[in-house]
Amino acid sequence: DPVLYQHFFWFFGHPEVYILIIPAFGIISEGISLFSQKIILAFDSMILALLCLSILGSGVWAHHIYTVGLEVDTRAYFTAVTIMISLPTGTKVFNWFCSYLGNSMQLSNITSIKWIILFLLTFTLGGSTGVILANSATDLALHDTYYVVAHFHFVLSLGAVIALFSSLILYQKVIFASDLSFYSSTVFHFFLSFIAVLMTFTPMHFLGFNVMPRRISDITDNFNS
Repeated sequence: DPVLYQHFFWFFGHPEVYILIIPAFGIISEGISLFSQKIILAFDSMILALLCLSILGSGVWAHHIYTVGLEVDTRAYFTAVTIMISLPTGTKVFNWFCSYLGNSMQLSNITSIKWIILFLLTFTLGGSTGVILANSATDLALHDTYYVVAHFHFVLSLGAVIALFSSLILYQKVIFASDLSFYSSTVFHFFLSFIAVLMTFTPMHFLGFNVMPRRISDITDNFNS
């Protein structure tokens, strides 16, 4: 049964997304806390939000398969619970922003903080597109388009990689007492990545909203006359 297989696959596959991104959340929190020398705003709510993400994220797998012919009640449930995920996620992003904004502008000169700001930018944009895709009526049109690719990359792929780059500078300072923040190579790397990320993945939103398909069936050259 192909539909049963998809249920099993995404029952595993969707929680895997959170397994990959939750460590990045910890890196972002630790980076802001370390460089600003203060505890993240409303730290208890951050822990509660993480618990909510873990629970809700385990029960929304079928939003990947709205197009297989799910019943209306089933689609309504998965739409509602998927949109609910924006609440704990929004809480974390709001607390990160507030914890950062109360600091000196000189904090922005630290390359690790630059990566964190880029994470907040891409993750917020990716999260907003996720709310759009959560709606089953919208997803029927946008399913398997480049809009999904853009959402996935802004939330998970870039989120995990950007947090990794931030952590390299952060833990180099914590463990080896060596600050790489002001090396010209690390600054150049950040700005090159910043421009490349936005130029590569931002246009995908417009392509996908114009229903450019994610995959195009093709045949090998030897069948072409």
